[in-house]
Amino acid sequence: MPTNFTVLPVDDEGAPKEGTSLDEENNLEVVASGDGIPKESSPFINNTDIDKGNLYEGKNLALFEEEMDRNPMVSSLLNRLANYTNLTQGVREHEEAENNEGPRKKEIKAPRMGTFIGVYLPCLQNILGVILFLRLTWIVGAAGIFGSFWIVFMCCACTLLTAISMSAIATNGVVPAGGSYYMISRSLGPEFGGAVGICFYLGTTFAGAMYILGTIEILLTYIVPSAAIFKAQDPSEENTALLNNMRVYGTCAITLMATVVFVGVKYVNKLALVFLACVILSILAIYAGVIKTAFNPPDFPVCMLGNRTLAWQTFDVCAKFSIEGNETVTTQLWQLFCDSPYLNATCNEYFNLNNVTVIQGIPGIASGVIVDNIWSTYGSQGEMLEKEGIPSVPASGDAPDTGLPYVFSDIATYFTMLVGIYFPSVTGIMAGSNRSGDLKDAQKSIPTGTLLAIITTSFIYFTCIILFGACIEGVLLRDKFGESVNGNLVIGMLAWPSPWVIVIGSFFSTCGAGLQSLTGAPRLMQAIARDGIVPFLRVFGHGKANGEPTWALLLTAGICEIGILIASLDSVAPILSMFFLMCYMFVNLACALQTLLKTPNWRPRFKYYHWTLSFLGMSLCLALMFICSWYYALVAMVIAGCIYKYIEYRGAEKEWGDGIRGLSLNAARYALLRLEDGPPHTKNWRPQLLILLNLDAEQNVKHPRLLSLTTQLKAGKGLSIVGSVLEGTFLERHADVQSAEQNIKSLMGLEKTKGFCQVVVSSNRRDGVSHLTQSSGLGGMKPNTVLVTWPELWRQSDGPTGWKNFVDMVRETTAAHQALLVTKNIDSFPPNQERFAGGTIDIWWIVHDGGLLMLLPFLLSQHKVWRKCKMRIFTVAQIDDNSIQMKKDLHLFLYQLRLDAEVEVVEMLDNDISAFTYERTLVMEQRSQMLKQMQLSKNEREREAQLIHDRNAAAHSSAAAKVSLAPEGVHMTWTKEKISAEKNRNKESLSPEGVRDIFNMKPEWGNLNQSNVRRMHTAVRLNEVVVNKSQDARLVLLNMPGPPKNRQGDENYMEFLEVLTEGLNRVLMVRGGGSEVITIYS
Repeated sequence: MPTNFTVLPVDDEGAPKEGTSLDEENNLEVVASGDGIPKESSPFINNTDIDKGNLYEGKNLALFEEEMDRNPMVSSLLNRLANYTNLTQGVREHEEAENNEGPRKKEIKAPRMGTFIGVYLPCLQNILGVILFLRLTWIVGAAGIFGSFWIVFMCCACTLLTAISMSAIATNGVVPAGGSYYMISRSLGPEFGGAVGICFYLGTTFAGAMYILGTIEILLTYIVPSAAIFKAQDPSEENTALLNNMRVYGTCAITLMATVVFVGVKYVNKLALVFLACVILSILAIYAGVIKTAFNPPDFPVCMLGNRTLAWQTFDVCAKFSIEGNETVTTQLWQLFCDSPYLNATCNEYFNLNNVTVIQGIPGIASGVIVDNIWSTYGSQGEMLEKEGIPSVPASGDAPDTGLPYVFSDIATYFTMLVGIYFPSVTGIMAGSNRSGDLKDAQKSIPTGTLLAIITTSFIYFTCIILFGACIEGVLLRDKFGESVNGNLVIGMLAWPSPWVIVIGSFFSTCGAGLQSLTGAPRLMQAIARDGIVPFLRVFGHGKANGEPTWALLLTAGICEIGILIASLDSVAPILSMFFLMCYMFVNLACALQTLLKTPNWRPRFKYYHWTLSFLGMSLCLALMFICSWYYALVAMVIAGCIYKYIEYRGAEKEWGDGIRGLSLNAARYALLRLEDGPPHTKNWRPQLLILLNLDAEQNVKHPRLLSLTTQLKAGKGLSIVGSVLEGTFLERHADVQSAEQNIKSLMGLEKTKGFCQVVVSSNRRDGVSHLTQSSGLGGMKPNTVLVTWPELWRQSDGPTGWKNFVDMVRETTAAHQALLVTKNIDSFPPNQERFAGGTIDIWWIVHDGGLLMLLPFLLSQHKVWRKCKMRIFTVAQIDDNSIQMKKDLHLFLYQLRLDAEVEVVEMLDNDISAFTYERTLVMEQRSQMLKQMQLSKNEREREAQLIHDRNAAAHSSAAAKVSLAPEGVHMTWTKEKISAEKNRNKESLSPEGVRDIFNMKPEWGNLNQSNVRRMHTAVRLNEVVVNKSQDARLVLLNMPGPPKNRQGDENYMEFLEVLTEGLNRVLMVRGGGSEVITIYS
């Protein structure tokens, strides 16, 4: 067995570090190995900086010793895996701060929290809270036992299904600290992760506001009502006064709690057990009180006037009269309804017609009151609480005086509103996953502890609904603030041994929950900020030296204050319900997506999940969002959508192996398989561009404007592949390939060119271009158009920018049925920022090669650069053509194509060949001969010189015969009729006598190839016409003639194209691919 070796990370000075652990988020760090190949950093690959002086003493694996700096031995891998430690958020920075203070870091203790302490109890504490103590009795009274069952069932089913999905995700590998945000973002990608992470943060923050409002409500309503700053002079103003008191005290409370969190967060964590004990004791006190009501119900009378409930706070005796001695006197209740304390006073009509009775508020579990509480009793805002079954004589119809001591409902109650208020009582299922870094075995503890906590709390809620409905009178259940029982907490009166157990317990539990929200939310924001996916939030990733999120805490306190200013717990609860439901919805989506995609890495240890359960949970979350409040749901979705689009717009450069990327791959595969692997229908044709770039010695792009033109053309969408060729071998130049791709992608980003980059290495440029044109693309998404620049220096070089490679590329694109776009003077083309205020795009339509010449100006006009340019189409008429009819036909054709353009027919008369044409042809052929001679050996050069001399000697005698022959193999852009007419004309005009007359001007002209003369004549004449008409055009597009089939004339072909485009500023030569790309049909 080989000798064991230990790998120590080294710092900048080369000293090994002790206690070094991995980054909590497994960020990938590229490290160059000995062969120059980058490798990844992960807890499973030994990639730390290894002392290059170490030698591998073991000989058993000598065959692999050169790879061990990049691929570790199995023993080393297993050792690192066993010692892998997840750090909780904030711990790493704290350790680094301590390292700066001392010479050595403190050793990090391995986490030892089990399922019960680490997951079950935190979930229990977060789920059971303020809603249970302050609102559950009121929900049961309004919705009835049956309606409350449905509310609790839907909410608990939602969290149970979410917990199943969360368990599957949490057990699919190691979950670093970060909890639900980490799981969602790494499963759905940075866009969804950022959007849902911020929604989860807002939900946690508003939960803190709700807990603080609950704390203040308990304090001012049930503990020290006299502490209220704002006093109501009239009963109708009590609600307003309560809200103002909540705002003042809530602001003080949030300031105090934020200060506590800032100064000593460790004390908050130490008090968590105390807060949990308060919750458990309160629950036990409720069950004990229910058992006691079976044989000894508590005495809590409720005063009724007729069937109306009275607020027993402003009078002492529930009666109209009382007997003092032998005298009948009126009570305080009489004085509230009458204008004087005397028996002959004028009283409220309803008061006179109905009797005052007393009922027991808590008759006990054996009283049968459960029958009255099964069905719902919803009410409107300001409605008096009435009890069915008690005789009541209605008054004459006047509206009741709100100043009388009745108990009124402060808000309207209906099923969907109660769902929104109740849902926060089942949130908190993420508490275990948020502590994943502190768990001994997170993959086992998170599913078990979370599911057990949900089952336990669901049992508590279901039993409490039944017990509350079986023990408490309906009007008392609907009395939200206990006004009918002298302002006592309704659930507190049911508890044993004293109502103060519930009051004090609920006060401390809500206070502790608020502190924990202010502790957890800033760390969640810090995790989002440090991921860097939302640039404007990066400032909140900073904090104190020990990692405490100071700026995030300030932001959290500020958002909490918004909830405090709302002041109503019933209004804040639906807000946080939206954000939590959205978070849970995307947890279910992540699990369903990963399950359906069947990615190889999806191997959860938790096996009791299915995509249908996740989909059902996602649907239920979405339904609950709109059930709770459709307008809050829309606002939450708009917020998440805006964040998503912002992250997408800014380009989140994160690769987390997320499910959305996997979904994109599957969708792309499905689409490619369905895409027809042949030429698309003419109506669906769009330019799929292959852009061939030239790079300099430093791998920078020579002509960036080519990408600008690509962006301007891509208003038609389609595929864009930006390619380039490096000469050499891949092994030698793979680093240059990476550099070139990085430079090209950077330029594509600046030019906003959407597409792909492909750089190939070949022994020569010609083969590399051939490889790109043949192999670029995939299936039906192959490029159908090649975009290149004109080789400006083709006369000066026979290298990469020479004419040979260019002509071969033209031939290859023609053979591959690809269109070709050649730009001349590309550096004068407009950038994307330029805007033409006018001008024209001129199209010179010489031959019809599929209609690409018509389509390109239309695509360009969709871009802002060319939008205000007008389109002009020129076509050439020969002497035998009817130019007037051609113009009419062209107008009709453009109308059927739905293109707006001016039409002009240019007549080119058959003029004699000019002396300039002969001179230009002579220079061209002399240069061609010189180039050929430069490539011959000495003997071949002498033999070629003799052949040229012999050919020149017999030139005059054979000139006529040469001219009369048709130019075989020359690709002409004429019709068959025109070719025949031209042949006849040549035979007549170029008789031996005529030729001798012409050649008398210059003897050397007689040696010229007459095919070259005629082609040069076409280029010169057409150039004269184009320059005359389009010299001031913004862009000139014209048909590009093909190269001759006889390769001996390739260099002449380049000269023809040069002459054809001389004197023009911006030129785009177009050669069709042989198929129709535009149609008049719908």
